[in-house]
Amino acid sequence: MGVWTTRTSGVRASSPEALRSRLDRLLAEARKNEFKMRRFQALELTLFGLDSVHKLLSALLYPDRSQFDWDIVSLVLIDKQYELRRILEGNDDILQHPNLSFVDDDSVLRSLYPPLALTPIIGVYKPKVYCQLFSGVTKKPASVMLLPLIRQGKLIGSLNIGSADAQRFARGYHTDFMKHLAAVVSICIENAMNMERIKLLGLTDTLTGANNRRYFDQRLEEEIQLSRRNHQSLACVMLDADHFKRINDHYGHQTGDIVLKQIAQLARAELRSSDVLARYGGEEFVTLLPQTDISVAVEVSERIRRSVARQTFTSIDGQVFRLTLSAGVAATSHLPGGSIHGEDLVACADKALYEAKARGRNRIASA
Repeated sequence: MGVWTTRTSGVRASSPEALRSRLDRLLAEARKNEFKMRRFQALELTLFGLDSVHKLLSALLYPDRSQFDWDIVSLVLIDKQYELRRILEGNDDILQHPNLSFVDDDSVLRSLYPPLALTPIIGVYKPKVYCQLFSGVTKKPASVMLLPLIRQGKLIGSLNIGSADAQRFARGYHTDFMKHLAAVVSICIENAMNMERIKLLGLTDTLTGANNRRYFDQRLEEEIQLSRRNHQSLACVMLDADHFKRINDHYGHQTGDIVLKQIAQLARAELRSSDVLARYGGEEFVTLLPQTDISVAVEVSERIRRSVARQTFTSIDGQVFRLTLSAGVAATSHLPGGSIHGEDLVACADKALYEAKARGRNRIASA
């Protein structure tokens, strides 16, 4: 009868009040974890529902502050082939975001996340170690949680969360939800990239805005058929930037991409709306000129050549330079044989382009 009224410490620990207090704490912790789980589930559903890399990166860099009390979020992605940056070229708002960065070499992230220990890093901010992860952040965090992003066993980036509170991310912080979030983000990035690759299989070259090779091949057969039925000449012009590899090597691939865009714009300005301009591959473009004989096609090609030669190009670091291009021209009206096929027309234009290159470049040659 004295079990619940004695004042001995051993018995007081088993009092109803102590048990109730402990139960309340456990219930409060359970409710807290349930609330946290719901927040993360909502974020995950949002990420899975996004249909582009641009939207996905925006959602990661701008999480709902009412749900996540993260002061800083940065993202570093490994982009060795410049593929992701090329996809994002038209979205300057996200590409120039200070908290988003790309690395061509994964050595920095590899040094942070050893192969056998790809788990979140938690603790105080170390300027010399983590500076590249928060390179665009003006006010550095006091504590951080760094999440490795992994797909197919490969490290693809790092999602970095920072807090102004030095104790916000400290040793002992439970990382189960964060590990799961890192896995979800990695899957979403891979899925978004795959969707962008599918788009690239469409009919437009995303970099230059010109048609792509697939579209050109379709139109080539259509125009060949029209040329035969109407007994009218169809011209084909192959355009190739001279010494383009030097541009990429000296000024970088970003400058090379800018040059390709400008070449497409300059060529488009000299063509009719009925003409076809397509990026044939690399720095090579091809045009189809319906109802055009070879003399007119040569004139059009010469206008494009002069337009490019007069253009001054500027690298991303402000260096000004010039560029030339060569062209090969062919037309069905000047090719031997009674029935010309599309591949024959292109092959003749390509052969003429090779001749222009062999004769010193910056010139036009015709089949």
